[in-house]
Amino acid sequence: MKNLPVFAFIGFFTMLCSCGGGSYSPKPRGYFHIEFPKKMYRLFDKGCAYSFEYPLYAEMVAESNKTGEACWYNLYFKQFNGRLHMTYYDVSSKSEYEGLVEDARTFAFKHTVKANSIDQKLINYPDRKVYGIYYAIEGNTASSVQFFLTDSAKHYFRGALYFNERPQYDSIQPVVDFIKKDLDKMISTFKWNH
Repeated sequence: MKNLPVFAFIGFFTMLCSCGGGSYSPKPRGYFHIEFPKKMYRLFDKGCAYSFEYPLYAEMVAESNKTGEACWYNLYFKQFNGRLHMTYYDVSSKSEYEGLVEDARTFAFKHTVKANSIDQKLINYPDRKVYGIYYAIEGNTASSVQFFLTDSAKHYFRGALYFNERPQYDSIQPVVDFIKKDLDKMISTFKWNH
């Protein structure tokens, strides 16, 4: 019984030391390392009213749509599990043109609920008669980029970038930034063929 206080002290001391004495700090959340391909481009010119350059690492696939519209395509970024959905309309009247422009604005601003910000940039290449608006949408939204291009008279082209993942902007932001450069190249080389 004389050794009981000594054993109690050793037990208390061991328990105190086992707590580590310091504070616990969790490891930061990590993400996969993303390998980005080299920027190289090829011409898309499939007999549509438009042509442009797009990245070699992406695959262009014709859209089978119910409306029967020609020249609708999806540009698949398989490595990143994303796609650029592209639609084209041959505009027949001013009211149809105005309706399509309003639709583009409406589609972009539907993301306001989840978006941190929506930045608009005018697209203006008067030498090629290519005009439009580019919407950069930041936040946990279904689409990160949307834009439309037009000649303001006959042609209307719209693009919307989607990822087949649950939106987590902080994890896909490097990929979005990478693809935005390809979209900039596409827009800067875009021209009407007719």
